[in-house]
Amino acid sequence: MFRYLAAATVLIAPAAALADAGREQLTQTAFGARDKAAALAQIAGVEAAATAALARTPGDGEAHMTRAMAVSYRAKLSHSRSDALAAKAQFEAIAARNPRDAEAQAAIGAWHLNAIEALGGFAARAALGARKPVGLAALDRSIALGGGRALFPGLAALLRLAIDPTDPAAPALLDAAVRGSTPTTLDRLIQRRAVQMAAVVKGGDAKLIQSLAKRLLPLGQIK
Repeated sequence: MFRYLAAATVLIAPAAALADAGREQLTQTAFGARDKAAALAQIAGVEAAATAALARTPGDGEAHMTRAMAVSYRAKLSHSRSDALAAKAQFEAIAARNPRDAEAQAAIGAWHLNAIEALGGFAARAALGARKPVGLAALDRSIALGGGRALFPGLAALLRLAIDPTDPAAPALLDAAVRGSTPTTLDRLIQRRAVQMAAVVKGGDAKLIQSLAKRLLPLGQIK
């Protein structure tokens, strides 16, 4: 359904509205899709729309982020090294244009830690150049710049726990996410996941903590 709505939007929406619709589509895909092929089709539609928006308005920051997120999500599902590196380059370019963009910092941090979670620290560094300290520093910057939104500490907590279920910083981050503001659908979804995660963290079962953190991350529900 979402991909048909996205296609219709391309015909009628201005660039800014199109980018907003693309982000919403990606959020729905990241947390709602259960089928890999359907998710990839939805992501491809969003990427195509963002690319078209950039052809019309090359400086459209929202379209740049939407396209980069689409490429990153495709890389996660398809295990494509070239897509992963392309997404990293796009996120870094966005952050270079605006170093105070909290979402760009979060995206960079998530890129590094997602790669480490998927491949392990040594392999992720060798194959992609992913580094845990770089990812954690970017996530910390996103929280500092994020204006109290639930997204940034919640995402940081899930990523940390997916790698290390005993991460000592995670409980405080989850608490900040539970108390954070929720101006977007993505903030609300992450906040609900922070509530779930906090309850499990209190139980202290490391295996359960790590498996749930992985499942609650974007696209984590797709096998």
